[in-house]
Amino acid sequence: MKHLTLAVALVAILASSSLSADEHTKDEFQLYPADKTEWKKGPPSLPPGAKIAVLEGDPSKEGPFVFRVKAPDGYRIPPHTHPKTERITVISGTFNIGMGAEFDAAKAKPMPAGTYGYWGAGMKHFVWLKGETVVQFHGLHFLRNRR
Repeated sequence: MKHLTLAVALVAILASSSLSADEHTKDEFQLYPADKTEWKKGPPSLPPGAKIAVLEGDPSKEGPFVFRVKAPDGYRIPPHTHPKTERITVISGTFNIGMGAEFDAAKAKPMPAGTYGYWGAGMKHFVWLKGETVVQFHGLHFLRNRR
């Protein structure tokens, strides 16, 4: 089965973001009210139906990044891995996460709104959602070829 690599697809989408961590100043103040969030079509690495909102940074560049993904009730993401630790906070709905190479909804653990979770790089996992769900992804990207 084809592995989904969310990080790779997001690089293409987020490359168009004009905000980078190095551009913040001591006087900068930014808020993102939920009702003002700008949602765009999800990346090709996700099944159709997901939307994404970039809040800060650019995972293709060094520094912090934050983005949200919103998807409908019953949405599923087949088993896949990520090249870095994945860190998420569930904003609304229920994000059901299961570990392993085979999709088995009964083996997933529920992450209701307010739950934070992380899993290591390369850990094979799958997802299914209960209710429209919004999840926030956050992390710190370091370029591989640092001197």
